[in-house]
Amino acid sequence: MLIIGPLTIFRVQLTSPWEANIMATRSETTTSSVDTRPLWIPRLTLAQRRNVLGYIFISPFVLGFLIWFLIPAGVAAYLTTQKWDLINAPEYVGTANIEQLLSDPLLPQTLKATFIYTAVSVPVGLVFSFGLALLISNELPGISIFRTIFYLPSIVPAVANAALWAWIFNTEFGLLNAFMRGIGLSKVPWLQDPNIAVPSFIFMSLWGGVGGAMIIFLAGLQGIPDIYYEAAEIDGAGAWDKLMSVTLPLMSPVIFFNLVIGFINSFQVFTSAYLITNGGPQNATLFLVLYIYRTAFQGLNMGYAAVLSWLLFFILVGLSFLVFKYIGTRIYYENPTA
Repeated sequence: MLIIGPLTIFRVQLTSPWEANIMATRSETTTSSVDTRPLWIPRLTLAQRRNVLGYIFISPFVLGFLIWFLIPAGVAAYLTTQKWDLINAPEYVGTANIEQLLSDPLLPQTLKATFIYTAVSVPVGLVFSFGLALLISNELPGISIFRTIFYLPSIVPAVANAALWAWIFNTEFGLLNAFMRGIGLSKVPWLQDPNIAVPSFIFMSLWGGVGGAMIIFLAGLQGIPDIYYEAAEIDGAGAWDKLMSVTLPLMSPVIFFNLVIGFINSFQVFTSAYLITNGGPQNATLFLVLYIYRTAFQGLNMGYAAVLSWLLFFILVGLSFLVFKYIGTRIYYENPTA
């Protein structure tokens, strides 16, 4: 109501429907913005919410590390001082299991077979996979078909792979000996001769182990800028010079990665030896992981199997240290400070 001089004027303010809707929406927004959480739940800041989200994202790795590594490692450390056959309660034996390690007659043969397998299969596999990567790195018509063919063996299941090579190496009916007879040579006891069994497994490892390393090498080769090769050609470098002076230095981190992964995997060879020879002939293919399995689940000596497991762990740690110390320092990194 407004009073102007002697007159009294009444002012009536009408609200349109759309204005009423806006006012109702604002009222609901104001009401909903009120914190209705219980008092015992703290209000987190932005930094705290980001920390919680980060912990949620890393929780699968942390849980996996605890369940599949840390807890089993603790149990294995406990079993090194116990005598346990999976049936009766563990019995404390002190250092008896470690003393058995020093007097075990099978351990030298086991370590010999494992080291020979690793020392030969890893370098040969690296050279072979790197050579295949060089061959299929060029973008030619139909090159993807060859890439697929070379990679397929690496995704064949281990059991199927073992069954295939057991047939190939069969002395009487195997494919390899059939080829030998076809060219006039006598049959070879690939898996029955202790002197040939480990080389046969090394040859077998090239079938299934080359594909994965080849793909990693191929990715590294495709990541090398063409400008380096163009500069080398301007300087008069040939194919061999470009390989030795450009490709290998720039690929050295990838080669080093495949080297470390290769010898770690080769020390854990198990499936093929277990399914094809079960450690024979005359324990020639009794690799360390297979020996651990036989000791634990066939001999029911979990304490000594735990000691062998820790031996494998320390061997891998020691070899990794030597590789990183004497080879890792020679690796060329294009941007070491990046």
